[in-house]
Amino acid sequence: MTVRLVHTAELRAGELRAIRELLDLAFAGDFADEDFEHALGGVHALLHRDGSLVAHGSVVQRRVLHRGRALRTGYVEAVAVRPDLRRAGLGGAVMAALEGVIGRAYVLGALSASEAGAALYAGRGWRPHPGPVGVLGPDGPVRLPDEEGSTYVWTPPGGVVPDPAGRLDFDWRDGDVL
Repeated sequence: MTVRLVHTAELRAGELRAIRELLDLAFAGDFADEDFEHALGGVHALLHRDGSLVAHGSVVQRRVLHRGRALRTGYVEAVAVRPDLRRAGLGGAVMAALEGVIGRAYVLGALSASEAGAALYAGRGWRPHPGPVGVLGPDGPVRLPDEEGSTYVWTPPGGVVPDPAGRLDFDWRDGDVL
């Protein structure tokens, strides 16, 4: 079982369709076009079994303002495993590959965890950021209290450990900001 890492620019149209189909299946149709857009433009981890895509995740660059610094952050998106293959280590394999990318390219990893995914991330050393979370919106900084507790961070070796009491302000994007 090998995870393939590939940049969005190198994916063929059929591969993009297969990713979208897996995400729609894994999220039971609750994966918007904007969510898919957020998963593009970075590095994808693809896991195939018998020629079919069975697990996916991607990491894209975002800037996170923290204590006066704009941290180069690898933001994990669209982690999904085919429903009939969950709890078999596929999500962990995808995350290990993405953590490798984060460790080589970023000073911080971040993601927004669903209730269903939180145990996977916590088991890999990701932790909820205990401080405030916000966004640098078009009209200035905005606190996002609904995202607090589900915004997880991971510090690669040599990376930046966020101040637990400090606010994390993410760059703006359409759709769900986190």
